[in-house]
Parts: sequence; C-alpha cells; structure tokens
Amino acid sequence: MSAFADISATAGSTGNRVTNAIAMASRRTGVDFSYLLGQAKIESSLNPTARATTSSATGLYQFIDQSWLAVVDKHGSEYGLGWASEAISRGSNGRYYVADAELRQQILDLRKHPETASVMAAEHAADNKAYLESKLGREAEPVDLYLAHFLGVGGASKFLSVHDRAPGATAASMFPAAARANRSIFYDRSGNARSFADIRDRFAAKLQKSSDGLGGPVQYADASAAVPSGAKTVQPADYVRIETQRLAQQPDVTVRPQPQTARLAYLMLATLGR
Repeated sequence: MSAFADISATAGSTGNRVTNAIAMASRRTGVDFSYLLGQAKIESSLNPTARATTSSATGLYQFIDQSWLAVVDKHGSEYGLGWASEAISRGSNGRYYVADAELRQQILDLRKHPETASVMAAEHAADNKAYLESKLGREAEPVDLYLAHFLGVGGASKFLSVHDRAPGATAASMFPAAARANRSIFYDRSGNARSFADIRDRFAAKLQKSSDGLGGPVQYADASAAVPSGAKTVQPADYVRIETQRLAQQPDVTVRPQPQTARLAYLMLATLGR
C-alpha cells in the first residue's frame, strides 16, 4: 500500500488525533498497536507535550534529545523529514548534534507532534525487535520491546538472554546502575532482589494494564484539544516553513520546499481532517 493511501485511510476517522497517530504508526511499521498505545500511556499518559522534570525526555514517548536525534537521523528521510536527518551529524564521541541551534530545536520540537513521535517510536521499536530476535533466536514479545526501552537494546538483550536460561536468578547484580536508579523494579518492599522472571512479568502486567480499556478513542473535542492550550507544538505547515528556511540559507537555490516535505504536510493535514 502506498504511503498516501495508508495515511489517507485514517483521514475520515472520528477518533482523536493521538490514538489515530499511534494506529497509523502501527500500520506503517507493523509494530503491535497495543504495545505502542500502552507504552505511550505509561510514558506520558497520552499527553503529546509531556516533559520530564529530571531529563530532556519529551512527548508521547518521552524521547531524550540524543535518542530522538538518533532515530530521526536513521528514519526521518523515510517520512519526508530528509531536511531534519540531513542536518543531524554524529561526532567522534558518538553523540548526535545539529550545528544550527534553531534548527536543532525545531527538530527536537517534533517530539511534541503526535504523528511524528508515534512513527519514530514505532520505527525505534521495530529496530529493537529485529536486534533482539537476532540475538535471542526467538520472537521478541511486546514486553521485551519495553525492556529495550527501559534498559537500552543492549541491556535488554543481556537481560533476556539470562532470563531465558535462568529466569529465577536475581537481576540487580547484573544491572547495578539501573537497580540503584529504579529500586522498586529490582527489589521488593522487603528489600529482596527480584528475579529476571518477576521483573519481566511485572513489566508485562504494566503494559497490559495500560492498554486495557484503551481500545476506544480517548475523547478530545477536536484535534487541537489533544494538546494543552498555548503549548508549543509543531504543526504540518511547519515542515514547509522549516524547509523553506533551510533552502533560503543556501546560495543559488530557488526557495521552495522539497516535494516530499510539502507532500507530508498535505498528508498530515488530511489525517487531522483540516
């Protein structure tokens, strides 16, 4: 199915913007809808402009700055965001950066755009799924994807490898930093270290609880009501505006947005029923 047909299929939906965005991302990537919905519920309570107080984590899926730049760098061009991925570089220290400070902020602000945040989260989950399955030799379940979100894909691979061999073993000693930062996950109320199986089962229950009862849309009056009044969000037209600004800085270039950028803006507008 073409990208146009796939995205436009949701244009007539009466559901709210956030759940439509997650459903669209699920269809585009094949990542389980219930997992994506449950993750967004856990991370942000489905608030597109949620912001952590202790880190740079922002948006539906609480991407920190570096994780967001990494996933946009890898997958942005697949969704008409070539202007963003082209602006992202990776230093010798492995960190991602954007030379232009204003453009960097515009790229980071895309985390507050439900459609973009959802599809990037889905692509990130798909990458993690492929990696885990190559390491584990089995299908990665939704809870395994959440463990990759929690521990990083390398940490999750290590965790799940031991889990599959010795589920009753305790996990804290293998992940001391994570255990110190998340004591309630790695230890019970009596201070006893939880087993790999117990930790995984608790994450699975948390995901299940978050996705239960969310089959129907979360009701907002309209698309714009999905975000708090006055919140700074990136709207579809901003893709054209940002691309125009980028081209204006290049000599001997006619200032007009790239076709894929304008096309994405049109598709986003159709999706939102605007």
